Parts: sequence; structure tokens; C-alpha cells
Amino acid sequence: MSTTTGTRSAIQPPTAAELDPEERMSREEIQALQLERLQWTVRHAYANVPLYTRKFDEAGVHPDDIRSLADIARLPFTTKADLRETYPFGMFAVPMADVARIHASSGTTGRPTVVGYTRGDLERWGSLVARSLRASGIRPGMKVHNAYGYGLFTGGLGAHAGIEALGATVIPMSGGQTARQIQLIQDFEPDAILCTPSYLLTIADAMVAQGVDPRSTSLRVAVLGAEPWTNEMRRELEQRLGIEALDIYGLSEVMGPGVGNECVETKDGPHLWEDHFLPEVIDGDTGAVLPDGELGELVFTSLTKEAFPVIRYRTRDLTRLLPGTARPGMRRMEKITGRNDDMIILRGVNLFPTQIEELVLGIEHLTPHFILELTKEGRMDALTVRIERHPDLSAEVCESAAQVLAQRIKIFVGSTVAVRLEEPGSLPRSEGKYKRVYDLR
Repeated sequence: MSTTTGTRSAIQPPTAAELDPEERMSREEIQALQLERLQWTVRHAYANVPLYTRKFDEAGVHPDDIRSLADIARLPFTTKADLRETYPFGMFAVPMADVARIHASSGTTGRPTVVGYTRGDLERWGSLVARSLRASGIRPGMKVHNAYGYGLFTGGLGAHAGIEALGATVIPMSGGQTARQIQLIQDFEPDAILCTPSYLLTIADAMVAQGVDPRSTSLRVAVLGAEPWTNEMRRELEQRLGIEALDIYGLSEVMGPGVGNECVETKDGPHLWEDHFLPEVIDGDTGAVLPDGELGELVFTSLTKEAFPVIRYRTRDLTRLLPGTARPGMRRMEKITGRNDDMIILRGVNLFPTQIEELVLGIEHLTPHFILELTKEGRMDALTVRIERHPDLSAEVCESAAQVLAQRIKIFVGSTVAVRLEEPGSLPRSEGKYKRVYDLR
């Protein structure tokens, strides 16, 4: 199912012999391993993290009560508020002398969340990112252009370690400096690129502006994450760059990138590496555990983390758990459709930026560059989709396409919105995580 062009060879999935032993386990073997590791994690967290000691005691549950995987439902949830309450190091379960690295979130909505890693944690993290990249079709000896941001953000260094653990060659570009990114892609001829999907779109646009055909580069595969993105965005990027585009999933509080990854042979949502993480999907309002296949909020329990174990961490990401395909023993999840805290409630209708993206990319004469602005009109909320017109099309054609978008949003989402055309290049471009929603109310 390769989309590559020219003389570039197709990306191939790993053979069974190349997989980690855990990737070849049956579902029953994975669950037995999960229970053993869950029991260790719960004891470790209870004994060494005061917040967990208190929360377990308040809930009337003890580590000895965990006798089956179903017993996890007896444990209290962990939220971002808990991490901020214990800022900076109150969630660490080992002495600081054993902490080899510290990462932190940006803290744009309050205190940053701080996470720590022992040397063993870092080794396991690197191996899981390597597993993820291998699932994407990347092999030892390939050159990998890493455009995730380095620093306190987990993406850059996490991906870097995984590339090296795989035996590939890392090009540690980091984010930003788009013109320099393009120069190095042309000069160093990498096989793969790692970044956010919105930033890869920015790179492709900048290539066109420089007179470079995005399909003419050496790139064959892109491993993209750190923000929700749709299958329509996948098709857009694959067509524009002549690549395979794979989804890598992770979040700092659980580990960083490499909690799960799509497999190139199926590209049907990230398989979760369940030998190291126990996922659940819950009803976001009641906290009740939902059966596989139902949409809800994703919750994770780490199974092997030493410095920073997390018990039933509420990610706010919305998805479904589904049976494994390319890795039958590991469940996969549907691509993230949005987050509880990304949801826009417009006159009683719930909508997500990814729903708008899906509709935009389905209309031929629209560009994928848009932002959403929330304002007040009297006592009512209003939403305006500001989208760049196509540079090669007439104003009449673009205006007609904008009207089609407004109609489709009304039909498929159920909200009336305004669509405003902007000049090409006038909206902000991503150099990392892209901000879609601007709340001006």
C-alpha cells in the first residue's frame, strides 16, 4: 500500500523475526504479564508516593486487593490536578539520586507537570520508541530527520533515543527554522521524518514556495504525533510528499512518544504497547469503565515505570479500544478524534477541530490552513472558520468552496458557522503543536 514515487523503494513492515518477543505474544500471555506488572506497580506507587498512599487509603483499597486486571477499577484515578498539587517532585517514587532525567510540560495553563526517569526508564523508553519506528517501517541504517522540539518537551529527546536504539542514524534538527529543515532534507537525504502533522504540512508548503517539489525528496515515511489529526490529513500529506504517514501516540505524563504506534501494514490506528501500559476507556462524566469499542476518555496505568509510576491517569483524549490486527496480542486504539478539553460547545452542539479538518480536506478547492475563532454575538456564542483561499484559483471559486464548507458543517456537525476567506500565507503556520482554536469571548 505504498504511496512512494520515483526510484524510492517501498516501505516494508518488519518480519516476525524482527519483532520484540512481547509483540508476538498471544492476548492471554499479554494479560498474564500485565497482571504481574500491575501488581508490582501498585505496590511500588503505594509504598513510595505519598499521594497514592493517601488516595488508596481514602478509597479503602490496598495493593493486596489487586488479584485480577478487573480489580484496577477499584483504584482511584490520577488527574493533571494531582500532578500540579505535588509539583515539582512529589510524584517521584525513587530518591532524586536515582532520577537520571527530568522533563516537564509547557505549563501554559498553570503549573507545569513534571516527570522523571531512572536510567532503566530511559532504556525502556528508547526501546519502545524503537519498536514504534520499526512498526512504521523504519530500519537500522536509515537516516531519520527528527523535527520534534528538543528540551523539556519529551518529543525531541524521546524520539532521538528511539532512533539510536533502533540502529538508525538520527539527524537532530529540532523544530522551527523551516528553511533550514528543507535544506537539510535536500542535502542529507533522510529516509524518514518525525514531527507533528501540522508542521509537516508547513514544511511541504514552504517547499512549494521555494520551488521544490515535495514529492522529489528522499523521504519515504513520516512518523507524526503530539496533536490529533485525521485520516484526511494523512491522505493529504501522503499525496503531497509521496510518503507513508504513520501515527505515533504518547504523552509526557505516561512516558512521552512511543506509548503506541500504527503499523505500516495496516495503518488502522496505533497499537498500544500493552506489555508496558494498561489502557482503559471510561465514561468521562461517571468514570465507569466502558467495553472495548465504545467511545470515551482514554486512561492509562504504567506497568514498568520506576521513577514516575502513574495509576489510572486520565488523559482527556477521546478514542475507542479495538482488537489488535498487525499485533494481535496488543489492542489498538482509534485515532484520537479530540480531547475533552478541546471540545467546543457551540449553542448546545459539541464539536472538535478535527471534525472541521475532515470536512475542509474533503473539499477540493480549499486549503488545509484554517483556524477557529470563538466570539460572542449578543448573548450567543459564534464560531468563525478563517481559512486561506487557494492561491491558484479565482476568488469566485474559493468563495463557492467556502459556502460549501459552511453547508457541510451545518449538515454533518449540526452548527451554523461563518466561513471567512483569508489571503494565502496570512494565517499562522505550525512549528510544532498547532493552535487551531482562538477563544475571543
